Amino acid sequence: MTTSPSELPPLFPFSAIAGQPELRLALLLAALDPRIGGVLVEGPRGTAKSTGARALAELLPSAPFVTLPLGATLEHLVGTLDLQQALAGNAVRFAPGLLARAHGGVLYVDEINLLPDALVDVLLDAAASGVNVIERDGISHSHPARFVLVGTMNPEEGTLRPQLLDRLGLCVRLDNVSDVALRQSIVRARLAFDADPHAFRARYADEQQQLSHRLQSAMHRLNDANAWPLTDDALQTASELCIEAHVDGMRADLVLLRAARAFAAWNDAKELLPEHVHAVSDLVLAHRRKPSAAAQSQSMQQQAKPPSSASSRNDGTDTTSQHNDADNDWGYLPPQPVPVQRSTDALQLLPRRAGEPTQKKA
Repeated sequence: MTTSPSELPPLFPFSAIAGQPELRLALLLAALDPRIGGVLVEGPRGTAKSTGARALAELLPSAPFVTLPLGATLEHLVGTLDLQQALAGNAVRFAPGLLARAHGGVLYVDEINLLPDALVDVLLDAAASGVNVIERDGISHSHPARFVLVGTMNPEEGTLRPQLLDRLGLCVRLDNVSDVALRQSIVRARLAFDADPHAFRARYADEQQQLSHRLQSAMHRLNDANAWPLTDDALQTASELCIEAHVDGMRADLVLLRAARAFAAWNDAKELLPEHVHAVSDLVLAHRRKPSAAAQSQSMQQQAKPPSSASSRNDGTDTTSQHNDADNDWGYLPPQPVPVQRSTDALQLLPRRAGEPTQKKA
């Protein structure tokens, strides 16, 4: 479903979104370089997932905002070809789908985890390549499809297969806002917007314009390939982080370096540095990191902690492991020695040595 800007109701300004800095950063990076592969936003209801995606399209010049409904078919997504006209010798007639309409804008997929895998495959192929190819009975047609893919999902309703997760560039995992002051600020802003959208947008007009200009300037710098040579330090940092996360394949390395370049361009840096790679590593590796890597990292952090007085005795013996076992098994008690007295009946059953007299019962 495509909606023109004139048909849209007033949008909540991107610059007014508070409490979700990672979401804002991930959306801006994906807009700077759509080759990153889009953004997957995980989180509970009411955490500004759809608000951020719609507000991002407003920052891009003449950018359409396209929504992919859950009931969409493959032809609805990629478009259709008029096979009869093509076989008659006339030109191929193409009916554009949602991928063609989203070119140059934002394609929003709510509950992407509930889409059929076949649609997700096609969607991710187009997002990565920037081209949509339709083939039917030996007749093919292609068109540009460069868009910012934003997929949202609630983890309580299921997740995507690991193969599909890896093909999504960035991942943001949102939590409910637990800070009282920040929560009140967000509610006040939303109520003010609902009461008078135009007045609220006027308050953020200057910030919106500055944000849009900064985004355009960063895009121009990023498109200059000579301005971002790949340094050995940045490449080494990316490789070390991906190895530490136990990722599969090389896609994570490529996405990490693309995201780091976009981050450097956004901050008007002169060159790509390792600190830029570190700044975006969580967004790139959050959904690719193996559970074993996360457990290993947590174990190393626990080993690095010095023993506390509560877990060490005066004689220097470490009792941390005993406390951990007791915590894991409620009611655990260490083994205690119990005196055992052998009865005379039991002695009768023991084998006698050679020459030993037989004991008689009293």
